[in-house]
Amino acid sequence: MTRRFGATPSSQGTSFAVWAPNATAVAVSVLSGTRAGELVALAPEDGGSWAGFVDRLRPGERYRYAITTTPATNPTQVTRIDPCARHVDNSIGHTIVPDPALPPEVAGYRAPSWDDLVVYELHLGTFATLLAPNDTPIDAAMRRLPYLKDLGVSAIELLPVSEFAGDQSWGYNPALPFAVESHYGGPAALRRFIAAAHAEGIAVFADLVFNHFGPSDLGDSLWRFDGWSVDDRGDLGGIYFYQDDRRFTPWGATRPDFGRTEVRGYLRDNVAMWLQEYALDGLRFDATAWIRNVDGSGDPAKDIPDGWRLMQQISDDVRQHQPWKPLIAEDMRGNEWLTRSTDAGGAGFDSQWDADFVTSIRGAVVSPDDSARSMTAVAAALSRNFNGAALQRVIFTESHDADANGKTRVPTEIDPAQPDSYSAKKRSTLAAAVALTAPGIPMLFMGQEFLEDHWFSDDAALDWTNADRLPGILRLYRDLIRLRRDFAGQTAGLRGGGLHVHHVNDVDKVLSYHRWDRGGPRDDTLVLLNFSSRPFQAYSVGAPRTGRWNVRLNSDWTGYDPSFSSFTSSHAEASPVPRDDMPGTVEIGLGSYTSIILSQDE
Repeated sequence: MTRRFGATPSSQGTSFAVWAPNATAVAVSVLSGTRAGELVALAPEDGGSWAGFVDRLRPGERYRYAITTTPATNPTQVTRIDPCARHVDNSIGHTIVPDPALPPEVAGYRAPSWDDLVVYELHLGTFATLLAPNDTPIDAAMRRLPYLKDLGVSAIELLPVSEFAGDQSWGYNPALPFAVESHYGGPAALRRFIAAAHAEGIAVFADLVFNHFGPSDLGDSLWRFDGWSVDDRGDLGGIYFYQDDRRFTPWGATRPDFGRTEVRGYLRDNVAMWLQEYALDGLRFDATAWIRNVDGSGDPAKDIPDGWRLMQQISDDVRQHQPWKPLIAEDMRGNEWLTRSTDAGGAGFDSQWDADFVTSIRGAVVSPDDSARSMTAVAAALSRNFNGAALQRVIFTESHDADANGKTRVPTEIDPAQPDSYSAKKRSTLAAAVALTAPGIPMLFMGQEFLEDHWFSDDAALDWTNADRLPGILRLYRDLIRLRRDFAGQTAGLRGGGLHVHHVNDVDKVLSYHRWDRGGPRDDTLVLLNFSSRPFQAYSVGAPRTGRWNVRLNSDWTGYDPSFSSFTSSHAEASPVPRDDMPGTVEIGLGSYTSIILSQDE
């Protein structure tokens, strides 16, 4: 789309523009304010658009579009919510003329560099506790921002915030892609949240759903918007949707028609809105496999070239205007073309979720039998990348998908009867240590850091009492994050792309790898992991340099939990004896189900 669609207020009134190519007349039906009850006709423009101006209509006033549909000999008038509504009272209610205010700039805020990202995925509907009847989920979440700053994460990733049916949802059923969910607090609340996060030094990403819309509550907005569908069929959605079998998705027959220039423009404008009007720092795109392919498979016969073209156009748009903002694909197919440049024919995303990582690492900790843990599989998960670039993948052990849909949280998978048992604490945090020390962009799911034990559901709030009950586990996550982000200037290698998995012991279930950015003291970092219940008084692994190696973290410390053993893992001198294809050897104590992180001062 080449112009600003929707409602654009000014000091004199509000301008309107809407795409309705099959309508014979379009008017603004004013529902509040000094002109309530009036119909103000819009004028037709080239390309099937309609535009006009309603004076004295101010931000906060309500309206709908009144659309006269074909055929002209027997016209029918329908009313619709504005497809580009920035603000609504609910998904089947009225459009509200938006406040034109942009989010305030936060002095001194700089988005974190991509190698400094530790992402915290959260669902606004269940993250924080509401304290009063007029409290909104966004305001409640905003009160937890100091907690997230103290935890050390550098970015928040919000599950979808676009207007959905009802007040309770994961958010993956958008009815109005441009509007902020009214139950969450609407656009003003989201702007406050983003500004408050920026004031804490935390970036904010959001999840967008372009593979399908709805399917609930589309009838008041996008569904057969101007009355048209092929052969006037009621099961076909009209101008915004495919009219053939490409319309089918696992979530409803509502795949947008990516072949229409206007629909691609609608989605591109949506991306621009979130990044510019809300100052979001990045975006995640849900289920891109169903944007590029009819059934989300790799079958070329079922590809949707127009969906691929849309993703390329979005990537090019963002690269042209705000290239520092990452675009993340949730494709889950391990397809390197998602994160190749558009010049090379790729989709142009900056990173994508790594499905194999979560599967391999969870598989290595959930089994009750140590012999079932594969160090070879863990090593492969550590070493995998896309196009040779470490940051082209997002790595995690918990997420809204991994912890739902018949699955549950890692501690509960480990010990369903007692998710806070020794084994659950030990092995779930071991998995987290892998994610926070591996090459890639690490991500946590809300509550993971205090062993939330309930699978993700939009009707189950986080149990924040665990944060008070398990302060040591929370501290372990905090310490891991600080090492990952190199707060103390001692572990720069954990932010780098260098990786050498030099020790893979599938008999004793021990793994070690070397991480580096530029290399040298306070950069080269050794990670040693024990995936078994057996401790080792003195375990030997290769070291990239001789000299003193300092223990920066021992996850077996009793300060993390009284049930841990504080198995002795002291600073150690690396001898000049080659081992594991390394020039030196370091010998260190290693507790059961324990992670050790070491680096050198000089």
